[in-house]
Order: sequence, then structure tokens, then C-alpha cells
Amino acid sequence: MSRKCSDEPPQEEGMEVDCKPEDLSMCSYEERCVELGEVKDMRLEAEAVVNDVLFAVTDMHVSHSLTSGLDMAYINVETREGNRYCLELTEAGLKVVGHTFDQVDEGLNTQYHETVYSLLDSLSPGYREAFGNALLQRLERLKQNGQ
Repeated sequence: MSRKCSDEPPQEEGMEVDCKPEDLSMCSYEERCVELGEVKDMRLEAEAVVNDVLFAVTDMHVSHSLTSGLDMAYINVETREGNRYCLELTEAGLKVVGHTFDQVDEGLNTQYHETVYSLLDSLSPGYREAFGNALLQRLERLKQNGQ
């Protein structure tokens, strides 16, 4: 019997283990997921997405009404133009699934975007402007610190 590497100690003596427990502290959860082919928890990914681009939209939060799980999460976003969307996050990427918060329109056929940046760039000129301004400010700070 083989056991995948995890934070839990082997449950029975003599069980074959793919890695030593002391090796676990050397890599992050995400690295272990990639190495072991595990599915990331999309709820955690959704929170990271929200925190990453919240500065460039009016409102963005993980849906509390729609059921999220390990393989799918829903994010509500309001653009700077006042448009509201419900986004689906999966391993395939992000896509618009509704045109209001907490709404999944099964008839809506939209494409997946690999990143939240790409998706918001296609939906919101205000996002593009805010993102560009933030990038310019960061470059200015780097320039000032470098001289």
C-alpha cells in the first residue's frame, strides 16, 4: 500500500511512504499540490484573487450565497463603471457566469480567462486605468529607491 505525502504521520507500521515528514516543512502547501497533482482549494484561491485586485475595482468578494468547494468558487465583482458580475473560478481559470452578484445564468456562454487580470481587462476600462496607474506608481518608487 502506498501513501501520498501529507502532514499526517503514517497510520500503520510498515506502510510505504512517498516522502519523509521532515521534507514537508521545506516546501509550501502550493508546491506540494503541484508536485503531488492535488487540486488546490478554490476557496483559498478565490480569497487570494480578491486580495490581489481589490484596489482596482469598486467591490469584490467571495460569494457567501453560492456554494464553493475544492474545485470551484464564486466571486462577486463590481467594476469601477458600476457593472456587477458573478465569476466562476476553477482550475480552467475565471469566467463570467452572471450579470449580478450571486447569480449563475446557465445559459450564459462566456470564455475562460487564465488570470483575473485578463478577465477584468476585458470587462473594465476603469480597471485598466487603475492597474496602469498602480504600476506607474510602483515603477516611480523603484526608480526613486534606485537613485
